[in-house]
Amino acid sequence: MTTGRFIALEGGEGAGKSTQARLLAEALRARGLEVITTREPGGTAGAEAIRSLLLNGVEGDTAGWGARAEALLFAAARADHVARLIRPALERGAWVVCDRYLDSSRAYQGGGGGVSDVDLLTLHAFGSEGLLPDLTLLVEVAAEEVVRRLALRDTEGSDRIGGREQAYHDRVAATFRALADADEARFARIDGNGTPEQIHARILAAIAPLCEGAEK
Repeated sequence: MTTGRFIALEGGEGAGKSTQARLLAEALRARGLEVITTREPGGTAGAEAIRSLLLNGVEGDTAGWGARAEALLFAAARADHVARLIRPALERGAWVVCDRYLDSSRAYQGGGGGVSDVDLLTLHAFGSEGLLPDLTLLVEVAAEEVVRRLALRDTEGSDRIGGREQAYHDRVAATFRALADADEARFARIDGNGTPEQIHARILAAIAPLCEGAEK
C-alpha cells in the first residue's frame, strides 16, 4: 500500500484557508482518492477540547495564556492530532488536507509571541515526531482584502488570537514569508486575492507534482 500525502494550508486571518481546504478536498476526491480534511488546533476529541481553551479562554481568567503556555497547548493538541488521525490516515494511503499545522505555531507563537523557533521545533520533534507536510500552501492576501473579509466573517467578534493587535498580525505575516523563503522545497506561495475559484485553480497548479500517478 502506498503512503498518502499530507497537505497543509497556512496563512494569516482572513486568508480563506477553510474554503480552499474544502475545494481542494473535493477536487482530490473527484480523482478517486480518499481524503481526510482536518484543522488545527483540533481534529480529534482531545485536540478540539484544547482548541476551546486556546480560542475561548477559561471562565474567570481575563489575562489569557502566556506565549509559552500557548505553545505547549498547541503542541499537545498537535501530538494527539498526529497520533490519532494524521499518521493513521497517511499509513493507509489517504490524503490529509489540514487547515493550519506546525508553521502556524512558528508564525503565531514564534513570530507573534516571541517563542524561539528552536524551542517550537523541539516541541514538535518530541510531540509529533517531527512530522511535516509533503506540501505547505501559504495563502497570501492583500491587507485591504483581509480587512474586507474579516468584516464579513467576524460579525460577532473574533477569537482571542484573531483579535490581537495589528502589530502582532504583522509579525505573524512576516514570519510566514520568512519560513516560505527559507524552505522553498516544502512551501508553495499562493496568491490569495481574487475569487475562490481563481485561488483554487492556483492551488491545483501548485499540487500537480504531488498528484502525478496518484489517481486510482
